[in-house]
Amino acid sequence: MKFNYDVIVVGAGHAGCEAAHAAAAMGSSTLLITMDMNKIAQMSCNPAIGGIAKGQIVREIDAMGGGTGIVTDRTSLQFRMLNKSKGAAMWSPRSQCDRAKFIQTWRHLLEFTDNLYIWQDTADELLVEKGTVYGVKTMLGVQFKAKCVILTNGTFLNGVLHIGKTQLRGGRISEPASYGLTEQLAGLGFHAGRMKTGTPVRIDVRSVDLDKTEIQEGDSDFHKFSFMDYAPRFIKQLPCYILNTNEDVHEVLRSGLKDSPLYNGQIKSIGPRYCPSIETKIVTFADKSSHPLFLEPEGENDTEYYLNGFSSSLPIDIQINALKKIPAFKNLQIYRPGYAIEYDFFDPRDLYHTLETKYIKNLYFAGQINGTTGYEEAAGQGLIAGINAHLRVNGNETFVLKRDEAYIGVLIDDLVTKGVDEPYRMFTSRAEYRILLRQDNADCRLTGKSYDIGLATKERFDLFKEKIQHVARIEEFMRNTNVSGEEINGLLEQAGSSPLKRKCKISEILARPGIDMKMLCEALPALHVECDKITKQKEEVMEAAEISIKYSGYISREKQIADKLHRLENIRIRGKFDYANIQSLSTEARQKLIKTDPETIAQASRIPGISPNDINILLILLGR
Repeated sequence: MKFNYDVIVVGAGHAGCEAAHAAAAMGSSTLLITMDMNKIAQMSCNPAIGGIAKGQIVREIDAMGGGTGIVTDRTSLQFRMLNKSKGAAMWSPRSQCDRAKFIQTWRHLLEFTDNLYIWQDTADELLVEKGTVYGVKTMLGVQFKAKCVILTNGTFLNGVLHIGKTQLRGGRISEPASYGLTEQLAGLGFHAGRMKTGTPVRIDVRSVDLDKTEIQEGDSDFHKFSFMDYAPRFIKQLPCYILNTNEDVHEVLRSGLKDSPLYNGQIKSIGPRYCPSIETKIVTFADKSSHPLFLEPEGENDTEYYLNGFSSSLPIDIQINALKKIPAFKNLQIYRPGYAIEYDFFDPRDLYHTLETKYIKNLYFAGQINGTTGYEEAAGQGLIAGINAHLRVNGNETFVLKRDEAYIGVLIDDLVTKGVDEPYRMFTSRAEYRILLRQDNADCRLTGKSYDIGLATKERFDLFKEKIQHVARIEEFMRNTNVSGEEINGLLEQAGSSPLKRKCKISEILARPGIDMKMLCEALPALHVECDKITKQKEEVMEAAEISIKYSGYISREKQIADKLHRLENIRIRGKFDYANIQSLSTEARQKLIKTDPETIAQASRIPGISPNDINILLILLGR
């Protein structure tokens, strides 16, 4: 048994799994401490990965060699590409997963990762000396030492569950909370707060009249999460079911508001605005007579279903009686009610972009401990924390992603620059460079960077290079090959596009609305031959070439804007100013700059309360 490691990761949720896997895969001797080895990467709420902007994060994690994308593909019950009716920058993959198989698959991946060890226990104290962490002590009294420690405690720090007036201590239903760390960290200067999240009722699908619901099937095409050449469907694909609340449901819910922890003062913390409880919906949107609900499977062979859209902390009888007012739920049986949970988090402005804390050297935070919500946001942070802990152990340069390089970069910059006043959830609207940060090109943006620091494998890097070569070849062929009206007008007529009167490049035809690569391959034998030369991931290569051609003007323009703003990103200011004594800055600006201690002028410009005039003053003082 070892008691000394390079990196210790506390917590085996989505952040902890990615952090431990990354550090170990890069070569650091890593210990992952978890309360329960049978709950590794537990999906506390919906057993689904991805969604709007979240799916892009998972593609980024996978492009860098993380595990979430591969595990998701291997346990997917239903895959859908959301926002396909919009431009490619908005496409977002989402997958409903088998909850139990997801845990088993992640555990298998971790157990067979070299340099990675697992210990089942609860860490309740950090070992700190002279402002530097050097290990942890556990509830069993064991001391483990390490050069770096990563905390990924999720919702377990002083967690309290709420169901009506009933309060239970715990990090999840039937799982104990974690005590001691919050109080120790607060004593070391960290700023703690409380947040709230919730989860819906779980339903026995045998009690549901599915004929009174609308079936929602998944996609059956080539799309998946991992860029690796794995088969996209490992287990049986299942549908989801759509139904709606009604006024009778709302009347029952309103009758229980007096006993709702959200409205009787029992819960005082902040919940996620963009994933409201059903009681919040009927109060905030009082004019709406119904709200959509989605009945989603929890496992390939399970009868337990998740009711998306019905998160609640109302009393159990209110939840059940309200749901029974929906025709499909007339004979409803549930496995457990919805509940809310309050937990501790820490102000992420106390972190650097590496996710190392400012108060304790070699200590990193990742996941909901930083005020975020969502498996994907947590996993992305865990990956970056694990990478930087390994780099610190080996005395290498830090690894930070910029806002035009990844949604993960946007996420972390938002956290450490702006802080949070509610659980942070990623949206495409948070990113200035959505056209550059597409789900289809995450490998183009990140695989090379990850390979250079030693995380992405040679197998992954070689597959990426092969894909890029194929995309470039297809693009070149289409931009340099002419097509005549005789060859293409039949297709154009079917697509409602004006006929050709002179020859033009194939790429010009593809740029027309309503025309796609598949159509052109079927109409043009020469293009079909070129595409058939692709040996792996043919559909993905063709889609990448199509997006590059169709959106080339937008992509080029956004790159130019990003390049201009890089000048501000490259002007480093940390350690160059005594903000307290710059009287030409506003009082608010001095306070905010002292608190955040921005790395660059660009980061300073994104701090709430910092005006363009404040930035100009800093530039003048720098002699620019």
